[in-house]
Amino acid sequence: MVEDSSNIDVSINLKWAKPRVCADGNRGMEMLSATAIVTGQDELTARWHQDEQFDPECGEQWLRAVARQHRANFDLWHIEDEARRPSATDSTLADVKRRIDRTNQLRNDLAEELDRLLLPWLEAQGLPNSDAPLNSESPGLIIDRLSILSLKIYHTRDEAERPDASASHRERNRQRLGILEEQRCDLAGCLDALWRETLAGTRRFKLYQQLKMYNDPELNPAIYGRNKG
Repeated sequence: MVEDSSNIDVSINLKWAKPRVCADGNRGMEMLSATAIVTGQDELTARWHQDEQFDPECGEQWLRAVARQHRANFDLWHIEDEARRPSATDSTLADVKRRIDRTNQLRNDLAEELDRLLLPWLEAQGLPNSDAPLNSESPGLIIDRLSILSLKIYHTRDEAERPDASASHRERNRQRLGILEEQRCDLAGCLDALWRETLAGTRRFKLYQQLKMYNDPELNPAIYGRNKG
């Protein structure tokens, strides 16, 4: 968790999520603009890589949740890299594994929190429509995937622009970057479509709990010590 955001421009908060009245008279939520979410994730990714401080506790509740969820993915990405260093010792790997488990649990919990924030707002308006077809992914799960794509795009672009890399290395990563950007564009379109159809009552989503077991001392026999067999 960051400690001081006093010197950071947090105007990103203002454009991520504000309730609005749509042109057709139906009340929507700009926080479900995939373009705004993707832009915000990219801005945060760049700031955090530059060691800029951004406090996920500032701003509106939805913004805090989106920022915290993205931060969990950011931290998880770099913790996992620690385990891939050739110089990593067995002791380091054991510590990293425990940190990965904790951070991955947080990442999943925060993806669920996004849906927990959306559903009460919808329920107050009689949505989602229980008779509408069910979407296989919720907005929270899609936003989690967009978060990971933001990190992949940042690091792939970095490799494509590395001055000390070979031309073939840069070209390979430029090609990969194009694929990742296309995939993110497709996924962002799916998020916008899901939200638009949910508001129209023609599609619905549910909260899908991950129900992870590996960190729970009451559910994982590796922790509570039950013998196998």
